[in-house]
Amino acid sequence: MLKKCLFIWVLLFLVFSLPGASPAYPFGFFAHRKINRMAVFTLPPEMIGLYKEHIEFLAERSVDPDRRAHAIEGEAPRHYIDIDHYGAEPFVVMPKKWTDAVSVFSEDTLMLYGVLPWHIDVMMHRLTRAFEDMDMDRILLLSAHLGHYIADACTPLHTTVYYNGRSASQRGIHALWESRLPELYAADYDFFTGKAKYVKKPLYRAWELIKTSHYKVDSIYYIYDSLLFHIPGDLVYAHEMRGQSSGRVYSQFFSGAFHMGLCGMVERQMRLAVKTVGDFWFTAWVNAGQPDLQALETRQISQRLLRFLRQQENEWDQVTKASGRLNPP
Repeated sequence: MLKKCLFIWVLLFLVFSLPGASPAYPFGFFAHRKINRMAVFTLPPEMIGLYKEHIEFLAERSVDPDRRAHAIEGEAPRHYIDIDHYGAEPFVVMPKKWTDAVSVFSEDTLMLYGVLPWHIDVMMHRLTRAFEDMDMDRILLLSAHLGHYIADACTPLHTTVYYNGRSASQRGIHALWESRLPELYAADYDFFTGKAKYVKKPLYRAWELIKTSHYKVDSIYYIYDSLLFHIPGDLVYAHEMRGQSSGRVYSQFFSGAFHMGLCGMVERQMRLAVKTVGDFWFTAWVNAGQPDLQALETRQISQRLLRFLRQQENEWDQVTKASGRLNPP
C-alpha cells in the first residue's frame, strides 16, 4: 500500500511537473544546525534561558563531530551502525547493552560496523555529569555534540552497510537525502514539536531511533530507483554555483520528485530528531538533580574553550588524508 501511494505521487509529479522549487541554501551542515537550534524551543523555562542565550553556539558546534570524523581516526563509527550486517533479524540478535553486544560480536566487529546508539548513551552520561558540575562550557559543548549523534540516528542511511548506494548508479544518495533535500525544502517544514519529555531509558530510546530509521531504507531506494527509471538522465543532475565555483548536484527537478515521493519522510525524521534532542537534554538535566541554570545565563563561554575549539579546527583543516568510510561495496 505504501509503495503504491509513493509511486502514484511520483507519477503525478512527472505528469504535472513541479512548481518552482525554493532556491538552494548554502551547502554544508544545514540540517544539523537546524535541528539543534529548534530543539532549544522544546525546553522548559528552567533550561531555555541558558540554551537560548547560546543558541548560535549550539547550532554552530553541532557540526564538530562530522568535521572530526574526517580528521580523527575512530570518530566515524560513532556516527552510524550498519545494523543490516547482523543478518535478517538484526534487532533480535543484537543486544542493546554494550557489554552484552561485545560478548556476542566482539568490540572489533562493533567498531567496524558502527557504535552510534551506544555512543549516544555515553554522551548522555557525560552531559549529566556536566550538569552535576554546573560546568557551562561542558554543558553547551556536550549538548551540541549529543544533538549531532541523535540526528544521525534519525537518518535512515546511517543504519545500513549500503549507506551511499547499493550500486554505483546510486552513489550520492546519502547527501541527497540528508543535505540536498533539507537545504531545498526545510523552510516549509514544521519544527515545533512540543515540550521535551523525560526519557526513562535513553539507551533503549536510541535503539528505537535506529529501528525506526532503518525500516525506511528500502523505501528510500525503491523511490530513488523508480525515479531513475522514469526520469531522463539529463534531468537528474545540474550544475549550481557553490561559492565562486560551479558544482554538480542533483537537479531541483529530480530532488523535488524524490522529496515528493518520500511523502514527508525527511520532515518527519527531522522533527523526530528535534524532539528527541530536546528530550535528551531535558533528561540529562533531570538526572543531574535539576540544578539551577539561571546562575549560568549571564556567563560567557570561556576563552579557554574558544581557544581549544579554534586549535581543533586548525588541526582538522590541516589533515590531508580523510578518515571515515569509503563507498559501500
